Amino acid sequence: MSEFRPGRFQMLPLVIKNLLIINGLVFLAQVTLENLYGYHMEDLFGLHYWGSELFKPHQFITHLFMHGGIGHIFANMFALWMFGSALENIWGPKRFLVFYMICGLGAALCHMGVLTYENMQVVKDAQHFYAHPSFDTYNTFFQEYPSLKNYTLKEGNTELPMQSFVDGWRNLPPESYDMIFRAKLYVSKFIQDFANVPTVGASGAVFGILFAFGYLFPNNYLFILPIPFPIKAKYFIGGYILLELYLGIKSAGDDNVAHWAHLGGALFGYLLLKFWNKRNRRTLY
Repeated sequence: MSEFRPGRFQMLPLVIKNLLIINGLVFLAQVTLENLYGYHMEDLFGLHYWGSELFKPHQFITHLFMHGGIGHIFANMFALWMFGSALENIWGPKRFLVFYMICGLGAALCHMGVLTYENMQVVKDAQHFYAHPSFDTYNTFFQEYPSLKNYTLKEGNTELPMQSFVDGWRNLPPESYDMIFRAKLYVSKFIQDFANVPTVGASGAVFGILFAFGYLFPNNYLFILPIPFPIKAKYFIGGYILLELYLGIKSAGDDNVAHWAHLGGALFGYLLLKFWNKRNRRTLY
């Protein structure tokens, strides 16, 4: 089955239509509550590291229906419609929804594993500073996490950029008691804030959909901007997966894209497709 002809298939199948509506309404609620009341829905419904004070089990589901901006939701929903319509028309709404949710949950589990590693690493680096407090060990910690460069420290009614604090300490004794005391407070606060960063978006589930399209229709030609020529689905999606793997490996501390969640969605999509294909190939296609 290398070619796909939409024919009489629906351009906007039932599940995809409802997913578009739900995601759109949730995003509208996010924007409205934040702009009018300063309330961030992602604190309650975004996926948090399990060691965070904000973590709740329901976030494994709810984070799939939230997004971080208009570009984020548009890209996800467009890809969901573009690649998911063919799958839902072939599988039917029930199987498509099961596939979508399993890919999303699988992506969340993979991302949680990455969050666990990253948070443990932050704590380990912080403990090294606590054990050997000085300007040099603090500066090493500071350089290790690029996001700290834009981190603002609050002291009473004043705000001090982390870079200013580091620059100020350079001109003081490296074992200054006052600076070490303040640095420990700042590191402790950073650990807490790092653990409380939410993850939102349907990207993991959508990446599973993307993989499934390439798996089932590998020789379909796609027109993807800004690529100036048609490209087969297997090459585009295979290249996309390799790019995500590369970016995930070299991911910097200030990269806010959950590359491993994307790969997790593709992995669980692959496993589910193989399982379905093994059980009954005729109903998969």
